[in-house]
Amino acid sequence: GFTDPRHTVGVLSAGWRKRLAIARELVAAPDVLLMDEPTNHLDVEGILWLEALLRTEVPAYLVVSHDRYFLEHVAWRVLELNRCYAGGLFQAEGRYSDYLLRRDEALREQAAYQDTLANKVRREVEWLRRGPKARTRKGQARVKAAGRLIQELDEVRARDAGAAAGIEFTASGRQSKKLLLARDVAKTVGGVRLLAGLNLTLTPGMRLGLLGASGSGKSTLLNLLAGTLAPDAGQIERAEGLRVVRFDQDREGLDPAVSLRRALAPEGDAVVYRDRSVHVVSWAKRFLFRPEQLETTVGRLSGGEQARILIARLMLQPADLLILDEPTNDLDIPTLEVLEESLADFPGALVLVTRDRFLLERVSTLVLALDGTGGATFFADYAQWESAHEETDRDVGDRIEAPARTAVETRTKPAAREGLDARRLTYLEKRDWEQMEQTILEAEEACAACQEAVEDPAVASDPIALRERWAALEAARTEVDRLYGRWAELEEKQR
Repeated sequence: GFTDPRHTVGVLSAGWRKRLAIARELVAAPDVLLMDEPTNHLDVEGILWLEALLRTEVPAYLVVSHDRYFLEHVAWRVLELNRCYAGGLFQAEGRYSDYLLRRDEALREQAAYQDTLANKVRREVEWLRRGPKARTRKGQARVKAAGRLIQELDEVRARDAGAAAGIEFTASGRQSKKLLLARDVAKTVGGVRLLAGLNLTLTPGMRLGLLGASGSGKSTLLNLLAGTLAPDAGQIERAEGLRVVRFDQDREGLDPAVSLRRALAPEGDAVVYRDRSVHVVSWAKRFLFRPEQLETTVGRLSGGEQARILIARLMLQPADLLILDEPTNDLDIPTLEVLEESLADFPGALVLVTRDRFLLERVSTLVLALDGTGGATFFADYAQWESAHEETDRDVGDRIEAPARTAVETRTKPAAREGLDARRLTYLEKRDWEQMEQTILEAEEACAACQEAVEDPAVASDPIALRERWAALEAARTEVDRLYGRWAELEEKQR
């Protein structure tokens, strides 16, 4: 992918330095290539390049990664280290999606075993409480067996007590239908035109994913939307009193010399979350920090721990618009899954920049791709962008490096994965489709409950309560309509 051998390493971006580091290792022709988070700092095209490289140039490799899309395309066997499994390890043959299915099955079996074991322990405890005679050999053996059962149940429960961060963003409750409106926005930085004639409207419930190579203008657009940068031309109109909460990938808001306690609760030993006081110890535990870590300085914490501090801060701020710039860096997969659910449930608007294609596909309701020359194109989802990207690559040729092209072409071949056509339903889409009937049923039940609340005679004379219940009913109806539309879209993709 390097086009000018005269470039010095110092002028390369972090992504290109990562490519260089991988190339240096491959020159040594290793029998096994060991990689720790190789997709960090790579943009999407760089990740596609790496996927193709691993499939064609590396005989064997072991990779540690939280990039689930990447794992789906390069792994043929997945191992998870987790104390919740007997022996602390679970492994599954196949791709990442196969691992998810087998993991869920294993956890269900483990839960069923725990229930059976708990019933046995309950019977033995009742027997012991009756004061049985343990003088006989048979009685002594049963007492010992009961003790072993109780110990085994304690061990299973201890393994099962795996924790995940409690992430839940707070909306301001604003009723505005339009939060931000950008008209014909243009911006040039360093003599490079990044945006030209961009039109964009952000509304509650809209979740916009941004795609583009490094330097294409994603951070510039975030700054424009946040109001920290002015456009060269055009206008950006914001709803009055618009509350914008932002996650910065550079983590500039963190002081490395400050203790974890002060980073989480700057003004005392408690924080106020949703009008309720929460002690800093409880708040820290919610983000998987131990009490003994509270006096540790931020600079000594891992990248993932620092990211959790920033997320904890964001949760304390009611927001109309969330702007997240690479929030997944250094987060483990369980935390990513909780973050996904929280973002999908956030009722305000979201603008998201991420290399995590799994998150992008799961959360985004719309994708905007920037080409770095002023062009901006909207797509329904990541899969549509990928398809258009492949088509452009075939037509234009040189827009994307050949390794990246190989990654896209290889990934869309029917033989790549029996039973799953990437042009039809992705793993997440298949999961959504399978659960859609139940999801719609629950949404319709919620809508019916909102309708009953509106018709309650007790609120007929209370205009404030009535207005709130009407707003809840409208939101419920909108969600039902959205789900039916999504269901039809998924059905259409399978034809």
